[in-house]
Amino acid sequence: MADPTAADVQSFIAQGMACVHVEVEGDGRHFFATIVSAEFEGASRIKRHQRVYGALGDRMREQIHALSMKTLTPAEWAHESATTVPAGAAAAHHHH
Repeated sequence: MADPTAADVQSFIAQGMACVHVEVEGDGRHFFATIVSAEFEGASRIKRHQRVYGALGDRMREQIHALSMKTLTPAEWAHESATTVPAGAAAAHHHH
């Protein structure tokens, strides 16, 4: 199987679970995903990651070790966006 692109990983996650926001960066070998989903409400970090791995399924069994992720609930994401983004750049992060 060809190495998946960041866009492939992003679409796999988006297809596999209900996400408010998914962003994946990577070079085919190592990926970093930011995933925002209401499904993460009340779940531990481990449970959140297991949910994402479940969404990816067998497609990434080989590459899964190369995926780092930040899993956030919509509320956590809103809080993080509000606190870590410079005031002038905030608008660029909200897709409506």
